[in-house]
Amino acid sequence: MRRAQAITRVAVAGFFTWVGVDHFIHPGFFTQIMPIPLEPWSLELVYISGFFEVLGGIGLLWHKSRRMAGWGLLALLIAVYPANIHMLVNEVYIEGIPQEPWLLWLRMPLQFVMAALVAWVAGIWPRSSEH
Repeated sequence: MRRAQAITRVAVAGFFTWVGVDHFIHPGFFTQIMPIPLEPWSLELVYISGFFEVLGGIGLLWHKSRRMAGWGLLALLIAVYPANIHMLVNEVYIEGIPQEPWLLWLRMPLQFVMAALVAWVAGIWPRSSEH
C-alpha cells in the first residue's frame, strides 16, 4: 500500500506541477474558463493559481511539507471549482477540446476524485500515523 501511495504521490505531484507551469505558458487557455464576475482579474488569478499548483505539487514530494501542501491543494481545488460550474452551466468549451456536454459533466466529479487522491497521498485521509 505504501508503494502504491508513493507512486500515486509522484503522479499527483507531477500533474499539479505540470498544470501549474502550464498556467504561465498558456494563460489564455485558463482565462477562457474564468467565471464572469472574476474576469477583470482573470490573468492575475490564473498566475496565482498556477503558482500555488506548482508549490503544492512540489510540496507533496517532501515529507515535512506534504500535509501542508495537501491542505493547500485541497483549498485550491475548492477555489477553482466555480470555474467548473461556470463551464457546465454556461456551456463554456475550451478551444481544441471536443465540444461535448458530457465532458463538462465529467469535470464535476473528477474534481472530487482529485481531492481524494490529494488527501490520500498527503496523508490527510485516512489519517496516517507517519504524518
